[in-house]
Amino acid sequence: MKNSITATISTTGILIVRAMLRVLLGLCLCVQAYADTSQFRGVNWAMPGDNFTTGRLVIEGLNVNDSYSTVYQKASAVYQGMEATMAINTVRLPINTVTVADGWWNNYRAAIDAATDRGFKVILAYWEDGAASGGRITNTAAWNTMWSAVTYAYGNNNLVYFEPMNEPHGYNSSEWRDVAANWLSYHYSAQPDHVLIDGIGYAQDVTDLCNDSRFSNTLLALHHYTFFYGEKDYWGWRNHFEARQSSCYDRVVVTEFGAAMATGLNYMTTDYSDNFVAYLSALTGSMHDRRIGSVYWPALGGKLVEGRSFDYYSMFGLSGSNTDLCLNFRNQSGAQRVMFGWGDDNPVLGSSCENTGAIISGQAYYIQNRNSGKCLRTLNNSTANAASVVQYTCGTSDVEKWRVYDIGNNQYSIVQVASGKYADISGASTANGGNNIIWPSNGGNNQKWRIEPQGDGYSHIVNVNSNLLLDISGASTADNGNNIQWPNNAGYNQDWVFISVN
Repeated sequence: MKNSITATISTTGILIVRAMLRVLLGLCLCVQAYADTSQFRGVNWAMPGDNFTTGRLVIEGLNVNDSYSTVYQKASAVYQGMEATMAINTVRLPINTVTVADGWWNNYRAAIDAATDRGFKVILAYWEDGAASGGRITNTAAWNTMWSAVTYAYGNNNLVYFEPMNEPHGYNSSEWRDVAANWLSYHYSAQPDHVLIDGIGYAQDVTDLCNDSRFSNTLLALHHYTFFYGEKDYWGWRNHFEARQSSCYDRVVVTEFGAAMATGLNYMTTDYSDNFVAYLSALTGSMHDRRIGSVYWPALGGKLVEGRSFDYYSMFGLSGSNTDLCLNFRNQSGAQRVMFGWGDDNPVLGSSCENTGAIISGQAYYIQNRNSGKCLRTLNNSTANAASVVQYTCGTSDVEKWRVYDIGNNQYSIVQVASGKYADISGASTANGGNNIIWPSNGGNNQKWRIEPQGDGYSHIVNVNSNLLLDISGASTADNGNNIQWPNNAGYNQDWVFISVN
């Protein structure tokens, strides 16, 4: 009984001390009252394959062997691209117990530091890693140890925000609110106005949090995707989205939302017949009108499905190597629509890739068409001589990987990885509509190309023999659209981006 009483007194004492410290900190650091959250113009920078891992988190573009300095330089290049292209000012980064407890944390922190040094806001969010499973914390001690280290390091940095758990779907509403409230009490160095509490389920609804006074000074994190809810029209999506915010939309930050960016959809249209277009238009329309901040999923990294080497929701392709990195849009209209949600009535995109300096001789690339979002490959996966080059939904097969070799005089050869054969205008034709095929190296000018930057990370690919541009015939957006040569007509079907094969 004595030991039990002692334990009770000790626990009570700890809680009292924590409460007193929170009061004292509150006297020193004024809690910011938000009129809205429109200051968050953000994107997620994720790990290829998603952030759910029992190992160290290594987000796209980084290598676990990178030093602090290398991570800082890489992250700075990525953030420069984010800022230049879409005026992004916020990045959401994953953390887990393994990463923070490992020596990698000392170097991974450079991605945080490079962001705050630039003036970016950083949202640090915990992803399941074994200390949590099935949407529940399973090792509270490890979770709290991680967060104590993180809040100790960044609790006084006004640009860093904390998201205790991403998508706590294993809890019911009451359970999750108790867990989140206990987190706030335990981690008193994290000011409430710099904490984002996820909504119920997969962060799908913040109504109960809104009505719980324990979270009256925190921000609320909401996630919303088409795959949660199926198909709706514009107003169906908008009403559905707004219903999950209750009266607290002025404290909501949408820390995840996204749509297909690699399928050639036009998001700057009022034709909402496509479900993705209706969804993204509705959400960004509501965000714009309600001045709700958001963090798009993802900028880089993310889920790998349908045989792709990248998340087809991803906003950017990453090109270059080492610390010489730049970002290329997968869908400019999608980027513009996201910017509209951030309050830009007439979104203007910038560029982070002004030249072909990011083209590394001998590097393998996916070559993606701006108009269709599809990648070059050979018809029916053929590696035979004279196989036609076509566009196809981007995947990971070697038939759509191309090595680009600098052969001097601003000329390049483009060689298919699967066959070792060269992109070649059939018969050395100089006629409009000449077909692009693969053929063994013969030294002909019809196998030589100029890569001419057009801004925004896109380039023209010009045949040296004919001086005509690579073009998708008829501006097709369909799989197997034919790859031909054609005079410059300023069409997006003549613009290409080189995406490095990691």
